[in-house]
Amino acid sequence: MGDVAAPAQNQSFEAVVLPHLDAAHNLARWLMRDATAAEDVLQEAMVRALTYFPGFRGVNPRGWLLQIVRNAAYGSMKLNRGIELVPIANGEEHGGAAIADLPSGADDPETSLIKARDRSHVQQLIGALPVELRETLVLRELEELSYKEIAELTRTPIGTVMSRLWRARRLLVQATREQRKAS
Repeated sequence: MGDVAAPAQNQSFEAVVLPHLDAAHNLARWLMRDATAAEDVLQEAMVRALTYFPGFRGVNPRGWLLQIVRNAAYGSMKLNRGIELVPIANGEEHGGAAIADLPSGADDPETSLIKARDRSHVQQLIGALPVELRETLVLRELEELSYKEIAELTRTPIGTVMSRLWRARRLLVQATREQRKAS
């Protein structure tokens, strides 16, 4: 899936790493829970990736880049521990999320609204998970990495990956049930 043959070492950074930029941005956004902080982390990660690209051995560039993003995100969290950032303006005012919220032409307005609410609800539930559970869930369900790839990327045993994924899913189900009972 993400493996690249050994001759890829002679390929350019753009050809090997940049196709995985969307996955890197997605992971940074979910780990940081803030679009601006995610962009900063992604920029730092890309600088690191470009710096260390000559030492890259040509196997799984996606996993390699996601590991760099993960390290940059956790480094940023440690650096900013205890500092609460307050956004000056809502990202949606500047069109940041506007494109993702455009309704499909195939849906009627009511269906579009329901889908948007459901998507927003799921994003809020995932965002409320503890970071280690959120990270594992995003890597498995959104980035479709295997358990083995997640274990390598997070440097945790595969059993821990499976346990975190199970706990994350269980917490999502519980939160959904609680909200349904409340409404």
